[in-house]
Amino acid sequence: MGKLFGTDGVRGVANTELTPEMAFNLGRAAASILGEEGLPGIEVMPTGTIVMGRDTRASGDMLEGALIAGICSVGLSVLKVGVVPTPAVAYLARDLRASAGIMISASHNPIEDNGIKFFSADGFKIPDEVEEQIETLIFGRKDPLPRPTGEKIGRVIPIEEAEDRYLDHIKKTVNLSLAGYRIVVDGAHGAAYRIAPRLLRELGAEVISLNTQPNGININVDCGSTHPERLQKTVLKEKAHLGLAFDGDADRVLGVDEKGRLVDGDQIMAILVESLLRQGALRQKILVTTVMSNFGLEQTMKRFDVKVVRTKVGDRHVLQEMRRTKAQIGGEQSGHVILLDHNTTGDGILTSLHLLESLKENGKPLSEMANLVEPLPQLLVNVPVKDKTRFQEDEEIQEAIKEMEAMLEQKGRVMVRPSGTEPLIRVMAEGMDKDAVQRVVEALASVIDKKLN
Repeated sequence: MGKLFGTDGVRGVANTELTPEMAFNLGRAAASILGEEGLPGIEVMPTGTIVMGRDTRASGDMLEGALIAGICSVGLSVLKVGVVPTPAVAYLARDLRASAGIMISASHNPIEDNGIKFFSADGFKIPDEVEEQIETLIFGRKDPLPRPTGEKIGRVIPIEEAEDRYLDHIKKTVNLSLAGYRIVVDGAHGAAYRIAPRLLRELGAEVISLNTQPNGININVDCGSTHPERLQKTVLKEKAHLGLAFDGDADRVLGVDEKGRLVDGDQIMAILVESLLRQGALRQKILVTTVMSNFGLEQTMKRFDVKVVRTKVGDRHVLQEMRRTKAQIGGEQSGHVILLDHNTTGDGILTSLHLLESLKENGKPLSEMANLVEPLPQLLVNVPVKDKTRFQEDEEIQEAIKEMEAMLEQKGRVMVRPSGTEPLIRVMAEGMDKDAVQRVVEALASVIDKKLN
């Protein structure tokens, strides 16, 4: 049997790897499994509906149409919410009592890629076993699914107030006026392009918008959380209090302080943990993060008497561990932050509101609050490769990794892993000596490039 699902749904180059035919089949299979009754213990609308949102990619039209056709062909209806952030789909699946939610997005990936993420009726990403059931149906020799006719065919129902519902929800999670704040927002020409500036203005902020003119082909291009350079310059030029950089589907956010310095997910999590502790609201003194987070974050949490639990890379793994440990907060250095009291997935817009609330309560600028974490020198390089599946079995690469680990002499660490969503090998090193860290990363990147290209 083939393997469709990766670390974050089904993803690939639109119209060659992720084809409309595949989207149609995914729609049929997912709708039939998630079905009219959703998951056990979750009350859903008796008619059977699926919330569907998308980012701004041109290929979203094609994939949305194919998914809708597949879903309606088995008798379920689609609640179409248009261009919204991924976390809005997770929330709306619960709020509208749908059987499931589907987001069409490839997040921070380049324009040619697209993806399909599935959420259960409870707003969480579907479990591994449900992904396997969907794959079994798609790769089966025969299509056993129903094909209703007449009035039993599913319909498309536009939800005009979808954005309002989501914004009303996240506004209620904070007590916040942003009057007097000047904030620069980089929407990455993606799902946050309209909703993030609108929200901040409604809360009283003066907003300077960057990269909020999507045309279908400019999402993530030299902008957003993967390319914050223009945002950093604009914060300084406009003498703003801070900047916020979202990715294509707005499930992550990075900050820029008033001095133009980038504030990553590790620093944002530390600020939010400090705020929860100060409020006496951190019920479980646990922060869940991944192996990529800087050791400086761990040192800060030790001062706070908060336990750090590390997982494999990916917000899916973070969320699983959060649910197991009943942790309220978790996330990744890349800016995925999950505030489980308020949403069931990484939510860049929600995170930015809680970050702003913390700054206002402390009466301190972002530069000062970001200093809660003193990061060890760390360097991450992405090496494009033709076949990332050969990484683990290549003896020369594995031997080089061992040699570089020894070079750091137990005063640092090396992380080398294939990207879950792109044809890349990610090489990261961290240690006390900045020059040694750079030598390690450059040496490993060279070996990987030579062996896998």
